[in-house]
Amino acid sequence: MERSSLSKVGGEFLCPEHEAAFRAARLPETMRHARLLFLLSAGLNFLFLASDWRFHGQPHFYCAVPARSFLVAFSLLCLWLAPGRRSFPALQRLLLVWQAVAAICVAILVTSRSDIALFVLLLLPAIFQLVLPTSFRWTLIAGIGTSGLLTASYLLPPPFSGTALGLVLAVVIENVALLLVVIRSNRLRRLEWSAVRAHQRANDELDRSQRLFETLFRAVPIPVVVSTIPEGRFSGMNDAALRMFGLGGIEQAQALSTRDLMPACHRRRLQADIDRNVAIRDVEVSITTVDGQSRDTLISAEALNIGGESILISSLVDITDRKAAEGAIRMAAHHDALTGLPNRSLFQATIDADIAVAARTGGRVGLILLDLDDFKGVNDTLGHAAGDALLQTVAQRLSAIAEPGDLVARLGGDEFVVICACDTLPGQPTRRINQAAAAILEGLNPSVALAGRIVSPRASLGIVLFPDHADNSADLLTNADLALYAAKAAGRNQAAMFQPAMRARIEERVTVAREMRLALERGRIVPYYQPKVCFESGRVVGFEALARWRHPERGVLGPAAFATAFDDHEVGAAIGASLATQVARDVGTWIADGLDPGRVFINLSTAQFTERDFPDSLLAIFDAAGVPRARFGVEVTETVLLGGRCDRVSEVLDRLHAAGVRVALDDFGTGYASLTHLKRFPVDEIKVDRSFVADVIQDANDAAIVTAVLQLGRSLGLDVTAEGVETAEQVAFLQAAGCSYAQGYLYARPSPAADVPGMLAETAAPRRVAAA
Repeated sequence: MERSSLSKVGGEFLCPEHEAAFRAARLPETMRHARLLFLLSAGLNFLFLASDWRFHGQPHFYCAVPARSFLVAFSLLCLWLAPGRRSFPALQRLLLVWQAVAAICVAILVTSRSDIALFVLLLLPAIFQLVLPTSFRWTLIAGIGTSGLLTASYLLPPPFSGTALGLVLAVVIENVALLLVVIRSNRLRRLEWSAVRAHQRANDELDRSQRLFETLFRAVPIPVVVSTIPEGRFSGMNDAALRMFGLGGIEQAQALSTRDLMPACHRRRLQADIDRNVAIRDVEVSITTVDGQSRDTLISAEALNIGGESILISSLVDITDRKAAEGAIRMAAHHDALTGLPNRSLFQATIDADIAVAARTGGRVGLILLDLDDFKGVNDTLGHAAGDALLQTVAQRLSAIAEPGDLVARLGGDEFVVICACDTLPGQPTRRINQAAAAILEGLNPSVALAGRIVSPRASLGIVLFPDHADNSADLLTNADLALYAAKAAGRNQAAMFQPAMRARIEERVTVAREMRLALERGRIVPYYQPKVCFESGRVVGFEALARWRHPERGVLGPAAFATAFDDHEVGAAIGASLATQVARDVGTWIADGLDPGRVFINLSTAQFTERDFPDSLLAIFDAAGVPRARFGVEVTETVLLGGRCDRVSEVLDRLHAAGVRVALDDFGTGYASLTHLKRFPVDEIKVDRSFVADVIQDANDAAIVTAVLQLGRSLGLDVTAEGVETAEQVAFLQAAGCSYAQGYLYARPSPAADVPGMLAETAAPRRVAAA
């Protein structure tokens, strides 16, 4: 770039910055040149001053000696002042002043018109233009000015000699030639300077690159090794490689070879790959450090020829920790963190593989799905730490029971599964898996101490076989779950083999739940009301709202037709909310019409107690209908109370009871711990189950039970209602025993809301109706 920007006239850089840089770079040399010039000027003129004494007595003597003496003194002054010039412009100004003084002094000397004066006339401009290190502009000005001044001093005053014209032409030619020389010299000096600078920059860049490469080579975090081929001796290593191999320095590394740090089998394999492909990428090898540690590495290498020497440049990635982490990740991905058993993922892969093998060989695969009984009770009463300890104990016992070839896995929560290797002989698979199930039930029996309590692990088991019960893992697990559900329904702590009827029942539940959702959307779930009659007055004092399904094809269906829908808590809660809304609206309508329906009771299902805001939402339904809360009651069966959510049930009933809603315990005496429920829950009324009332006349035991319940109610200050009253004899017995209220077909069947006003308008006398 600098070479192409030289001036064609003066040979200097066109760019002022480049020219200034050139001047600044050459300033020390220019300073030495200027001082030498001043010194030579002083010395030579001093010598000439001695020769000028030959003109003593002549007029020229009195001009020459002062001029030459002044020039000597001024040259010495400039020699003294020169070191103080710190820049080229300052030094140039000093040179130009010296040149002007020298030109004037010499002009005085050449007035003698001697032969030596003619020589000086031609020589001095050449010296000034060739020797003085000034810019081209000042070289041109000072050179021409000096030539003109000296020529005028030599020729003037007239008359001119015959050679005057020739002398002028010679001076002009001399100046033109000198300027051409100066221009060429300027260009050459600057081209040389540019070339030197470029060479210096290249050298500096090369040195910098080399230093950078060496620094990067040493500092790169990936171990890099340079070794000779085929000896395998190390000629270079970066710091990361030294640390990996446990070496103290490059000198120690150069004393070793690949034979010292790599097994022979790996060396031969790598050498074969390099000979075949010249380069290798990400080949896993094992190396041994100088302190004996084995490390797994990925090596990438390439063979090169540098300066006639074959070398191998290798980079190594230490994957020891990564492989350990991958192993831990694989363990975590396929095993349960709490028990250490295979998890659902590994179970799924195993069962799919076993099924594939069995399908090819005609074998069978057995599956036992296991769920702990009352595990939630352990968590709730003893804490989750005790629950975790129980799961670990169960995992250890299952692993000890399992036969070689079996797989025990934890699917999640308190659910485990065992894959059994079954024989292919007829009858053997069933016997083998039944034996395994029996061993599991027996092996879990021993008690275990948890949180200071003794707990006996119990479990329900569902058993299935491939291909007898399903031809794929998904259906196999689903059927095992159905069998498990059947085992729990049968009383728990037992095993159940899958039967096709189990799937039919679950499909029926799904179908019913789906139809119930549609029925709710279309308003086909409606309340039917059965009156409650007071024995003392004979009048209707309230109603029980019962759910009915107006089926488009089968007519009006009772709860037995859709009882399984309540297993789906979402559907069960939706049915309860819909009925409560309709009942509240009906009661509001009757009251607005001037009727007194008394207190209307709504049956609550287990599903409704699972809703977080159930009490508030139910009370909000009553309030939205504008009916006092005291007009309503709720009935719960002991099935609800025994559903494992006693605390939640108690909380809900307390909230409703405090709001003025009465609580009735339905089907009293048919469940467990009825007396405990009377103490624990805010019960206002108990209802004697129809199973006792039906045979109260014929069965002395039933009569005794009903009498005892009525006495219990009176003792606790509770109202007692007898359900299923159908005969006058039953009425007489219940009245004599002190029963307060009755429900049954003797008075009325459950009827739609439209029939309630007629019931309220009838007389209080009982009437017999045909049994349903």
